[in-house]
Amino acid sequence: MTQVPFHRPEARLHVTAEDTRPRHRGRSRGRRLAATLPGAIDAYDRLFAAGGIDPDVVRDDAHRTLDAVNAFRPHLAEQIKGIADGAGVETWRVAALNARTEILARSRTVPPGECSTIVREVTDAEGRRTHLGVQTWDWHVELSPYWHTIDSGGGAHRYVGITEHGILAKIGVNSAGLALHFNILGHQGDRAGGIPMHVLAALVLEEADHVDHALEILHEAPIASSGSFMLFDQARAVLLDLSPAGVFEVPAVAPGTCLRTNHFLTPTPARHEKAWLYQPDSGERFTFLKDRLARTRPANADEMLQQLVTGPGEPGVTLLPDMSRELGLRWASLATVHLDPAARIARVLDGTPAEHGDRPWYDLHA
Repeated sequence: MTQVPFHRPEARLHVTAEDTRPRHRGRSRGRRLAATLPGAIDAYDRLFAAGGIDPDVVRDDAHRTLDAVNAFRPHLAEQIKGIADGAGVETWRVAALNARTEILARSRTVPPGECSTIVREVTDAEGRRTHLGVQTWDWHVELSPYWHTIDSGGGAHRYVGITEHGILAKIGVNSAGLALHFNILGHQGDRAGGIPMHVLAALVLEEADHVDHALEILHEAPIASSGSFMLFDQARAVLLDLSPAGVFEVPAVAPGTCLRTNHFLTPTPARHEKAWLYQPDSGERFTFLKDRLARTRPANADEMLQQLVTGPGEPGVTLLPDMSRELGLRWASLATVHLDPAARIARVLDGTPAEHGDRPWYDLHA
């Protein structure tokens, strides 16, 4: 195994888009991405091809996805169309990026990414109880140049966080004080044609006032694929298994602690899990982090971040790419994110958890 550091830009692109008109808001995002969005499209074309997915299937999935989004939340479809307008690319191309998880679910040779997430109830400096979250975002190293920090305003709530080029949202916190961490899961019923996980993330961050409101939205949404949303505000944290089988709440791993890697934690969706995609890796990371948390009981964000640092001989929570492997199997921790819903802050490390003192952090305020 040849694990090596990987290239990151000296300054990560930051995109601000603020307009009450969804198509215009999308266009402003697209204009900022015009120079680099074609590179992201090409990277995903190569991943789809490596996964044995025919280009015509990708296009059909993209069109069906856009139709589903337009039927459920037209303003989100308008933002997708606006990004395409602003960047000067075909609309279906941007729809395919937003449905990349669902399209890649067709492949048995290019597995999804690996992420690890912790949310803890803690006491702040004023003695108040609140929740904090930390996460690695692990994905194909080829996508390292094609993600950015985002500040999106003009909907019901402003939200900040990280996302990939052309994709509406991923991980973030909104101005109402709702935070969302996002991990991918795999169910045998996963397909395109519902609301994609990344569009669901944008929907929740843009519309939800609090955890219970987010749950109402998710129970109404036509979901045809899988993922995990860790939803939390100052008062409450809820971990979800999302799947074609439904929306299920996951019990806390310990009082005041929620933990997620990449396998289902409730029995109904677990019965039809694509276990071959994630195991034994996901289970090993989960057990390792659960044991660490039981021993250390981190009380603040810095201590939580340290839980995500791993080295040789330990499960791969901190990931460097193995460049001896082929396209589609070179995993890296592309970013590390800390969310503080009470302060409405997302802190983004452009690097792995182990690089927290060496790589730039970006502080975003919703």
